[in-house]
Amino acid sequence: MAGLVKTLTRWSKAPARDVEAPTGAWVNMIRGLAARATTPLLPDDYLSLLNPLWSARELRGEIVEVRAETDDSATVIIRPGWGFATDYRPGQYVGIGLRVKGRWHWRSYSLTSVPEQAEGEISITVKATPEGFLSTHLVDGVEPGTIIRLAAPQGEFILPDPPPDKILFLTAGSGITPVMAMLRSLRARGQQPDIVHVHSAPSEDSVIFAKELRELENEQRGYRLHLQLTQRDGKLDFDNLDEIASDWRERSAWVCGPTAMLDAAEKTWEDHDIADHLNMERFTIAATDKGGEGGTVVFMISDKSAEIDGATTILQAGEDAGIQMPFGCRMGICQTCVLPLEEGHVRDIRSGQEHGAGDRIQTCVSTASGNCTIKI
Repeated sequence: MAGLVKTLTRWSKAPARDVEAPTGAWVNMIRGLAARATTPLLPDDYLSLLNPLWSARELRGEIVEVRAETDDSATVIIRPGWGFATDYRPGQYVGIGLRVKGRWHWRSYSLTSVPEQAEGEISITVKATPEGFLSTHLVDGVEPGTIIRLAAPQGEFILPDPPPDKILFLTAGSGITPVMAMLRSLRARGQQPDIVHVHSAPSEDSVIFAKELRELENEQRGYRLHLQLTQRDGKLDFDNLDEIASDWRERSAWVCGPTAMLDAAEKTWEDHDIADHLNMERFTIAATDKGGEGGTVVFMISDKSAEIDGATTILQAGEDAGIQMPFGCRMGICQTCVLPLEEGHVRDIRSGQEHGAGDRIQTCVSTASGNCTIKI
């Protein structure tokens, strides 16, 4: 009997086997049986008419609310659809796909919700920037009820459970978002390690989560906040960390913010021979001037092609052509976007390294180096 149940379970799941992070064995089994009953048509075509979140082909979500945090930042509350992993860890990020004027735009944002308090919803907190088309649209223009695409939570910038006894958080600007998830998770679990939190922002009004941080400072035993208001105090000088926390060298550190701040932190921890105490999150990749020459990218399975210059990534070119490209961090870290290169050459925009036919390439950090063919 047990063998029969196992066989039936495998058989019923087959039509939805490519779905990431299934919601549960029995839910997927029922959906799989429905798929078998309607073969060759999957039930998604019908279920999506009833509820666009009922899809086994892709992860989806619905924007429930956009809540202002500061003049240029907002928290976006999202209700995930079928298949979204609810066991994500504080500090991880999620991929967001939003269709604007007929084109899909993709970006990864740190989750600011925590599983312990999620109640069926997740949140990201976004800071609008002049160069950030999607971030500006999320903060200023997205309507509740909008259906988005989601990628499964990922990332290694996470807080262990149980946490270290002594922690140093160094954040700046929107770099506070993954750390906010960590702080909320610690509070939800009733854990109270000794925390020194140094956060940099131009002014008090521009501090994301300012009210909640002050509440933590007043209510949470062991949490100490140091606000570095750069318009008044100047930028954080890592040579003066002793004045903020004399025992900073003994603390496990999580640092998230602009590239210059991360570079300074990395050098400081290396100079003191304590690099193993440092955890960092980098939001952007450092592109070199060794881009490809550009060319025609052929997307073999999709039967589409695109002419791109040597600065446009293959991931972006595919999305612009209307192809649902796999992606995760969009920074060359997580390997989610890796695809086979069938013909031609591409170049890694970070290192300038060239890849040829037969290689598996990261499309988010690769551009055409002449004509090439990608298997998707």
